[in-house]
Amino acid sequence: MTAAPQEGAVPPAGPTRPAGPGPGRLELRGVTKRYGGITALESLDLSVMPGEFITLLGPSGCGKTTALNCLAGLLGLSAGEIWLDGRRIDGLPAERRGFGMVFQNYALFPHLTARRNVAFGLEVRGLAREQVRRRTNEALALVRLEQHADRHPGQLSGGQQQRVAIARALVMEPRLLLMDEPLSNLDTKLRGELRTEIKRLHQSLGLTTIYVTHDQGEALSLSDRLVLMRDGLVQQIGTPPEVHAKPASAFVADFMGYRNLVPVEVVAVENGQATVQAPGLALRGTAIGAVRAGGHAIAAVRPEDIACRRGGDGPIRGRVDVVEFQGDSLAADIVVDGGHRLYAVSSGPLSPGDLISLDVAPHRLLVYPAEGEARP
Repeated sequence: MTAAPQEGAVPPAGPTRPAGPGPGRLELRGVTKRYGGITALESLDLSVMPGEFITLLGPSGCGKTTALNCLAGLLGLSAGEIWLDGRRIDGLPAERRGFGMVFQNYALFPHLTARRNVAFGLEVRGLAREQVRRRTNEALALVRLEQHADRHPGQLSGGQQQRVAIARALVMEPRLLLMDEPLSNLDTKLRGELRTEIKRLHQSLGLTTIYVTHDQGEALSLSDRLVLMRDGLVQQIGTPPEVHAKPASAFVADFMGYRNLVPVEVVAVENGQATVQAPGLALRGTAIGAVRAGGHAIAAVRPEDIACRRGGDGPIRGRVDVVEFQGDSLAADIVVDGGHRLYAVSSGPLSPGDLISLDVAPHRLLVYPAEGEARP
């Protein structure tokens, strides 16, 4: 859905300029959405600076699309406030907020050409024909679709159709651009190509963007900051390097690629380092949160951060169960002494049944309190 800009909107100077009047600080304060006794979104607090690219990230049902629809005005709030440029907007209908929205399913008119799809909103607003033509051409140029402007959606690839949808949002000179899983219907190659296009457009336009996805790779590559959600609650807000390197909880670590999460007992904690153990494992790692000696914890490590070699004489010993070819490396599912499974990546040869030695550097292992012990 694309809404008309607020009164006083200033057209952009050209196709490489911001696509409309740059908004000031966007503030979501305690934004909550309930459906009867079910809370889909709970007390979301978020400040967004002009030009930021913010991604709402999390598994299905975590509340990210609910948050986007509340911001867009497609859902009313159960509690909380939304402010933009010093003005409260949560009472405004969607069409008066001046936002552009790109949907997962493109939502194009099949009987109109790409050019007419992009121009449609401007025509509805009654702009002069020359202004419609100029702005439509600029928007199509931004998404590199000039050569396909007179084709109908059925004659375009999925990636091209999504570019039309993006151009349709940009042509309205939105104050914010809202994108709801825009790449999820595309194949892997097209997702990569369009992800690069979205990044290029954001760098060129500097348009404040709120993006929803469940894909960690998209979020890390596109965002200035991530908002990782679970069950309607924010779990962590941070830059991609922050969330990637130091997840705030075992849940965040699991979602961000720390595929190895092992229940352990904490032997000792000293100077931020935790010594932990489990059957067949004795490890040291960085303590995150309220990790206490004698308590239960979760040890998390990425597969690529486990050093492995053939032979059973290392600090952790196991046997290879499954090997997966991944191009320049092999991924192995390894059953260690004691019965736990660890997933590791090796550049050397591995085969099912091989005895193997594993080691983890302490700064690569993160130790989190078990969920029932996460608070003092």
